[in-house]
Amino acid sequence: MAPRHPILADVTSSASPPDPSPERVTRLLEQLEDGDRSAVDPLFRLVYDDLRRLARAAMSRERPGHTLQATALVNEAWLKLAGGRPPAASGREHFLGIAARAMRQVLVDHARKRSADRRGGDRVRVTLAAADGPADGHDPHEILALDRALDELDAVDPRLRQVVEYRYFAGLTDDEIAGLLGVTRRTVLRDWAKARAWLNKALSDDGS
Repeated sequence: MAPRHPILADVTSSASPPDPSPERVTRLLEQLEDGDRSAVDPLFRLVYDDLRRLARAAMSRERPGHTLQATALVNEAWLKLAGGRPPAASGREHFLGIAARAMRQVLVDHARKRSADRRGGDRVRVTLAAADGPADGHDPHEILALDRALDELDAVDPRLRQVVEYRYFAGLTDDEIAGLLGVTRRTVLRDWAKARAWLNKALSDDGS
């Protein structure tokens, strides 16, 4: 049996809080997509608690002393979302999915910088462990290795990549992911199992 990469320990998530005025979020997203930049500030205020929740879930799996804190992760992800072309999101859940991807990009950018600072380059060698997951978070090399593997998984099955991204990088609940992808909760659980098996093999091969 192949060793399990520690970053792929099962992720359990708590129930999500009530939606913050989902109709208002949808209207503001529509305004943004139409080019109305006046919607940026009210949208940020409306989704801030959601973004903080996603950021806390993502940072809970990082090492203590990480240079990036949850508030900074929210701010950097928001700059990616609102600083350029407005996100084409159809509603709150879709927006959270886009935010999850932005947070993945921010964490990967920081991991890449930490790796370069330590080694003088961007080379990464995967270290595997049989444990369910380290209590003190993940090495930047593991984040970078997972990021590469997720890109490879996307070419095989984009939905499996999305499930991992939403569950690991943003801590979305199974029900939220199901709503976001338009599938059942059972399908999400099945996809999560498939994705973990595929990634464990890919990371084991990469680290051999």
